[in-house]
Amino acid sequence: MSIFQLIGMRLRKVPPQVIVEARILSCKAGLPVDTNLLEAHYLSRGNVLRVIQALIAANKANIKLDFKEAAAIDLAGRNVLEAVQMSVNPKVITTPKVSAVALDGIQLHAVTRITVRASIQKLVGGAGEDTVIARVGEGIVSSIGSAKSHKDVLENPNMISKKVLASGLDAGTAFEILSIDIADVDVGQNIGAILETDRAEADKKIAQAKAEERRAMAYAAEQEMKAKVMEMKAKLVEAEAQIPMAMATALRDGKLGVMDYYNLKNIEADTQMRKEIGNAPEAK
Repeated sequence: MSIFQLIGMRLRKVPPQVIVEARILSCKAGLPVDTNLLEAHYLSRGNVLRVIQALIAANKANIKLDFKEAAAIDLAGRNVLEAVQMSVNPKVITTPKVSAVALDGIQLHAVTRITVRASIQKLVGGAGEDTVIARVGEGIVSSIGSAKSHKDVLENPNMISKKVLASGLDAGTAFEILSIDIADVDVGQNIGAILETDRAEADKKIAQAKAEERRAMAYAAEQEMKAKVMEMKAKLVEAEAQIPMAMATALRDGKLGVMDYYNLKNIEADTQMRKEIGNAPEAK
């Protein structure tokens, strides 16, 4: 590198030490990278040394990777060196506890370990670890949910991993799933029984509410009937109160004779006596 190149780096605010160190490292490894490419990557806010280290690691592991791909991965915000290392040494991801319910209503809690290997070609634009964990969790829920009995899952946990692994969950991600292993399966609550109990309790409350509604309607009808009876009695009393006035008017106008009046009184007395005799208790 000439003195003019170093001066130019200073003027462009590029630390010459970083570029020189990266250039020396690449040349010593037999992978020389042009100085202008190194400067351009630095000015793009990339990590120059990490890209060179990733190129050397990929070359030693016989992984196809050039500077352009490595720079793109680095600028995409991914650790390209870690990705190369993960391609050589797969990473194990432990999922959080996933809860699912079998067809017999028993809840199971499963913890899974996913062994993944980074796919260099998919690092740009590929989904990350969170997507893999979410897809595996969804697959576990689906597998347990389709099991006829929770005992089948406890007897053969591999049925979950085989079904999930065969679903191609690594499609569109930056990883290749090598294996899915069930680390732990615990039995949870009897969700089916809880739901049945809740349903029975809800039905009971509905029946009680309907019974209360019927009682309230019956009480309202009874009160309405009593009100009508009282109204009829009041009208009867009002009508009976007008009888003496009508009789007095009839006597005054000569429409009713005195003897007729006494005969009416005798009839009323006879009727009252018959009522009292009829209501009297029988002599023992």
